[in-house]
Amino acid sequence: MDWLQALLLGIVQGLTEFLPVSSSGHLMIFKELLGVETEGFLDYTVTVHMATVLSTIVVFRKEILDLLKGLFQFRYNDQTDYICKILVSMIPVAVVGFFFKDQVETLFGAGLLTVATCLCATSVLLSFSDWVGTQKRKARSPEEEETNPARNGISYWQAFLVGIGQACAVAPGLSRSGTTIATGLLSGVRRDVIAQFSFLMVLVPIVGEQCLDVLKAMTGSTPLGSGIGILPLLIGFVAAFLSGLFACKVMIALVRKASLKWFALYCLLVALLILLF
Repeated sequence: MDWLQALLLGIVQGLTEFLPVSSSGHLMIFKELLGVETEGFLDYTVTVHMATVLSTIVVFRKEILDLLKGLFQFRYNDQTDYICKILVSMIPVAVVGFFFKDQVETLFGAGLLTVATCLCATSVLLSFSDWVGTQKRKARSPEEEETNPARNGISYWQAFLVGIGQACAVAPGLSRSGTTIATGLLSGVRRDVIAQFSFLMVLVPIVGEQCLDVLKAMTGSTPLGSGIGILPLLIGFVAAFLSGLFACKVMIALVRKASLKWFALYCLLVALLILLF
């Protein structure tokens, strides 16, 4: 991978991570278009995901600081409740990471047919959740729309279901943000609540994965940048971070207001183009 390929792929990652169109799927598509070698590509993917996590931290810095302040009060308050629900949402993806990592790595080398299939699944899921959400809003009064018996607007059971959505979205082409947001909407979480929860819940798994990679590099078991090189990783990281700052803010506004059916249509069109060409 040369520096230009790393730059373009970093921009693609940053722009698509927070849109429900699958950043991993788009990385696979552009990997094929740019002729990038497969060796070390998963390391690059984890690195640019770490960059978009950092952009999430920057955008949600006030909310994160508030959660940390509440946590260190050492009592069960709204902040502690929210953090506990994020931890619950991490259980499914932790199971996948510990027991099915080899299978996940295989998916990233399975080719664009897998991406096209998963993009179709993303399209169906987004369309269905958008339709169900619209029907629920029509059936509820404005007062009912604002009322949710669960603390912080999401229950432990809903958090776990959203976590299952995130675990399924490890496949390239199945959008993580799209799957978690759609799962949240289908389980009855408000759009504004699930938008923030979806972005914050990914922080710990991605940071943990990156820390493990750094630890392996420090111990010498896996050389840092093996198969790619340090410079492309750095360029990709910076490109993903800067483009992610922009995309994160845009996506928050879109999830709260725009219909998800347009993203569903986009995913379907991309899948069809892959299958045709």
